[in-house]
Amino acid sequence: MKEQTDEKMPLVSHLEELRARLMRIAIVLIVGFVLCYQWSEKLFETMARPLIEALPGGSTMIFTSPTEAFFIYMKVAFFAAIFITSPYWLFQIWRFTSPGLYKSEKKHVLPFIVVSSMLFITGVLFAYFVVFPMAFRFLLSYASDLIRPMISIREYLSLVLRFMLAFGVIFELPVFMYFLAKIGVVNAAFLVSKRRYAILIIFIVAAVLTPGPDVVSQILMAIPLLILYEISIVVVRFTAKKKASAPAEDEEAAEEIDEKE
Repeated sequence: MKEQTDEKMPLVSHLEELRARLMRIAIVLIVGFVLCYQWSEKLFETMARPLIEALPGGSTMIFTSPTEAFFIYMKVAFFAAIFITSPYWLFQIWRFTSPGLYKSEKKHVLPFIVVSSMLFITGVLFAYFVVFPMAFRFLLSYASDLIRPMISIREYLSLVLRFMLAFGVIFELPVFMYFLAKIGVVNAAFLVSKRRYAILIIFIVAAVLTPGPDVVSQILMAIPLLILYEISIVVVRFTAKKKASAPAEDEEAAEEIDEKE
């Protein structure tokens, strides 16, 4: 009976730590949400600015149900809280997973979190400052005396969040290619030789990921993807050189595995 208790204790401790860290994350998210809700109207105005500046004179945004504006501000506050508190909950995830990692793995995790976060934020900012103004000006140029834009705040928020998520994800391409290179799936020569096919795939992906059907937003997504593909080639080439010149690191990792076993 004692043996069964001893075997289960590590799992129980593991679950207790997970619960404690999830509670901390939940508390910080709730506090962040309450604070962000105080500024939810300003936050939504900031998100809506690219559209407001592109709207014809006299046009405004609308809501079509009594509760729509209230829930929109709730959503804005919730997503803002997730974004603002992300350093804290990423740190909690790191602290929970780090004991199970080898030293050779730990030193890659923190740079991965920093670089991937920076790339995601860059993608979101690119969408907000570059894509939104150009795309909205193009789409709203079809307005006339006969056709007046009356855009729902719910539909606008949904469109903006999908755009930001799509651009944040595609800006992770160099990180994705780095891991493919680390496990030996791709190399620089392969990416260079398949560049013409990559260009075709990039335009297809841009057409699928952009929420709107307009050509302008698809081109604006394809252009950074093409640049990121070229950056990925450089990253993969650098990864291959580093991997070839680091046999000692592999020996150290093997020793760590032997010690844990």
